[in-house]
Amino acid sequence: MTALNQLKDNEGARKSRMRVGRGEGSGKGKTCGRGHKGQKSRSGPKINGYEGGQMPFYQRLPKRGFNNPNARKYAIINLDRLQEAFDAGKLDTSKPVTESVLVESGVVTKLCDGVRLLGRGKFTAKATLEISGASKSAVAAVEKAGGKVNLTQQKQEKTGKKTEKKAQVKEETPKANEAN
Repeated sequence: MTALNQLKDNEGARKSRMRVGRGEGSGKGKTCGRGHKGQKSRSGPKINGYEGGQMPFYQRLPKRGFNNPNARKYAIINLDRLQEAFDAGKLDTSKPVTESVLVESGVVTKLCDGVRLLGRGKFTAKATLEISGASKSAVAAVEKAGGKVNLTQQKQEKTGKKTEKKAQVKEETPKANEAN
């Protein structure tokens, strides 16, 4: 048995850093391996993306699309994965299957903004599911098996000036046609 004062690292486990600017004999003296002059030899921030006056690559590419900062990120689960969990005994058909139950049983790893059920695969378990969202095919398959899907997050109706204008235009269009 060794004493605490005799413990040491294996040979080569700790490598000391290269000390630059300590004479030419060290191999990293004078310019410290940076070469002569220029932006790369200086300390401080470099101009990332600068290509010497040429139009930078990130500006040459076309810009498309929009990233919605308010978009909801759902944990997705398919019917076949849910059926496997019922068959393996991870989930109980007698109790309602909620999002927290899915996480506890390990069927869903991360909850995100909720769970969305998709309709891939066969589903035969008669179970009540309480989840954030589900596709029409998934709801139909669960109901066909004798189960029920309760959606916890209902879709919010869009309200705003654009939707109000569209509604007004739809109401005014038939009246204009009747006058002619």
